[in-house]
Amino acid sequence: MKPTQLDAIVTLSAPTVHPSGSRCAVAATRPDFRADAPVGQLWEVPLDGGAPRRLTRGFRDTAPQYSSDGAWLAFLRAAAEGRPQLCLVEARGGEPRVITNRLLGVEQFAWSPDATQIAFTSREPEAGRYGSTEGVGARAEDPRLVTHLNYRVNGPGYTGDQRSQLFVLDVPDADAEPFVAAKGRAKAAEADTPAAERENGLPTPRQLTSSGVDHSLPSFSPDGAWIYTVSQFDPADVDTIGSRVVRTASGGESSAPIELGTPDTASVQAVREAADGSGLFVLASTLGESGTDFVGWNTHAFWHDFATGSTVRVSEQDDDFGEAPGALRVAADGRALAIGRRRGTARLVAFAPAGGREVLADGDVVVTGADSVDGAVVVSYADATAPGELALVREGSVERLTDFAATLRDEATPRVPHEFTGKSPDGTPVHGWVVLPEGTGPFPVLLNIHGGPFAQYTGAWFDEAQVYAGAGYAVLMCNPRGAAGYGEDHARAIKGRMGSVDLEDVLGFVDSALAEFPELDGERLGVMGGSYGGYLTAWTIAHDHRFRAAIVERGFLDPVSFVGSSDIGWFFPGEYTGWDVESMNAQSPMACVDAVTTPTLVVHSEEDWRCPIEQAQRYYAALRLRGVETKLLVFPGENHELSRSGTPHHRKLRFEHILRWWAQHLPTDANPGPAEG
Repeated sequence: MKPTQLDAIVTLSAPTVHPSGSRCAVAATRPDFRADAPVGQLWEVPLDGGAPRRLTRGFRDTAPQYSSDGAWLAFLRAAAEGRPQLCLVEARGGEPRVITNRLLGVEQFAWSPDATQIAFTSREPEAGRYGSTEGVGARAEDPRLVTHLNYRVNGPGYTGDQRSQLFVLDVPDADAEPFVAAKGRAKAAEADTPAAERENGLPTPRQLTSSGVDHSLPSFSPDGAWIYTVSQFDPADVDTIGSRVVRTASGGESSAPIELGTPDTASVQAVREAADGSGLFVLASTLGESGTDFVGWNTHAFWHDFATGSTVRVSEQDDDFGEAPGALRVAADGRALAIGRRRGTARLVAFAPAGGREVLADGDVVVTGADSVDGAVVVSYADATAPGELALVREGSVERLTDFAATLRDEATPRVPHEFTGKSPDGTPVHGWVVLPEGTGPFPVLLNIHGGPFAQYTGAWFDEAQVYAGAGYAVLMCNPRGAAGYGEDHARAIKGRMGSVDLEDVLGFVDSALAEFPELDGERLGVMGGSYGGYLTAWTIAHDHRFRAAIVERGFLDPVSFVGSSDIGWFFPGEYTGWDVESMNAQSPMACVDAVTTPTLVVHSEEDWRCPIEQAQRYYAALRLRGVETKLLVFPGENHELSRSGTPHHRKLRFEHILRWWAQHLPTDANPGPAEG
C-alpha cells in the first residue's frame, strides 16, 4: 500500500438492524483527498446475502439507528465545515431531514422505546464563547479561571465552559406538512427556543441537565420514563477521573446518580437497563485506592439489581470490555452484548444477569460494533484483509455480508500478518505479529511499538503495517507487558517500573523473530512508535544501540513536565512512574537522552494536549545540542489523533516523511535512498 491510497480505506460504524430482521444499516467512512476530510454515507445491507445499496449521499453521514417501529432511520450528518446534526430519513425511503441546529453539534443519541422521542448529548457553550455571541472570536473571549485539575481534553479543548448536556426532542410526524413536531407533545416555551431553530422550523429540543459535568452515551429505560447517561463526578467537588450512572426523567422532572455500591465500578463506561426493567447492565472498572489508579485494570461487566440494590460482577476475571464500551447492547433474549479484547482480538460476548457468559464471535477478527434483533446478530469487524466489513454471527463464527475493501484490495494486495509468539529474556511469552513484504528477503526490519500502554496490537488490517510492508520493510508488532488483552497482571507489570520488562519484551520479540524468520535482516533494524510507543522508542535507543534509526512520535518523554502540561498529566505519570521526582527521572527518556546516538526523527502535532508539543521540542533540542542526527516534523492544526483521524493530506504527508526517513537510513528497492551525486 502507498500513502496515496489512503482514500481507499473504508471503516464502518456499528450496524443497526431493522426491527423486521431483514436488513441492517451502517455508515461507511473514508478519507477523501479532494475534500481533505473524512466523508461517508449510510448503506443498507440485506441479511439474506443481497447486494448492499447506498441510502444517503451527505458529506459525512454517521451513527445510524433505526427506530423501534422501523419507520425511521436516525443518523448524524455533518456538512464540509459543519458540526454533526441529527437527521431523520423514513426507512421506506425519502429525503433526509436535519432536525437539530446545535452550535457545537450533536455527539450521541438514542431512540425512545416508543419511537416518539430522541435523547441526545450536545455541548452547551458558555455565553460569549465558541461563537455563541456574534463578533466575539476566540481571541476576544474573556479569560478562563481554572479551579480544578480536570479542565481540558485533547481534541475538544477546554471543557468547563462547554459541558456536554442531555437533551430530548419529539420526533416529527412523518406525514405532517410542514415538518413540525407531532401534536400533543410537550414543547418548550417559545422564549427558550434558540433563534436558529425558530427560524428554520426545527423541532425544539428540551435541555434536561445543566450541571457542570459532561454526560455521554444516553439510553432509555424500556418504559421510556428514564434516560441513563455515563456522567462525570463534579470536578469542582473532587479531582477524579471516575464516572457514574446518572438517571434523568425523560420529562426533565429529576436527575440523580445511581449508587452501585462497589469500588469496582468507580469508572463507569457504559450502562443499559435490562429489557424487563429489573436492573442495569454496567461496564466499569476500578480506580484503586487513590481514585486515579487506572493502570491496567480490566473493564468488567456488572449487574445492578433494582430489587436488592446489589451490584455483582458477571464477567470472568480476564474479560476486558474496554475496547469499545459504547457498543454495549441488550439482546432480545435478555442478555447483554459487549466487545471484549483478548490476545490481539476483539470478541463479541453475551452475558446474563444471573451470571454465565457466551462468546458469540471469536477467531482472528476485531469486532468493532454489534446489534441484534430477534436472534439476528450483526457485527462490524476488521480482519487481516479488510479494515471494515459487516457479518452475520452464526454458531461462533462470522459470515461476511459486504466487501467494502474491494477497491483497497484492488489497489494494494494486503500483506497478511504472521501470528508469532516470541520470548523475553526472563522466559515470558511475547505475543505479536510479523508482516512481511513481497519477495524473499532479507528485508530491513521496523519494530513498531503501540501506544497506551494499556492497548493492544491485533492481527487485523493496519494501515501503518501495510504502508511499511509496501515499501519493502518487514514490520514487527507485539504486545509487551503493560498491554491490554492478556490479564491484569500482564497490564500492571510496568506500574512503577516503566522501561523495564516492557523493554525486555520488545527486544526479546525482535531477537525471537530474527531467529524464526530467515527473511529478516538483523543488521538493518529500525524502531518507531507513538505516544507510549514514542516513550518506549526513546527509552530503547538510550539503552540499546542496535537500531540504525528511530522515529519518536507524539511521545510521553518527560514525566516531570508532563504533570502540568498534559490534559492527563495530573494523574497519568504519577500512577505509572510514582509521584516523586527521583522515580519519575529514573523512568524518563529525557533523563537519559545523553546516552542516545541513534539518528532520530521526532514527529508531533501542534495542538496535541495529550502529549504536549513541549515534550517533542525539548527532546529534539536535547538531541541536537548533543550532536545526534535529528529532525523535528511538526503538523499544524492536528492533535494527538493525527495518525488515526488527522486530515487526509496530513496523514499522507506523515507517511511520506516517515518513508523518506527510512529511505535515508534503511533504503529498500521499493523505497530507495536519495540518488548519489
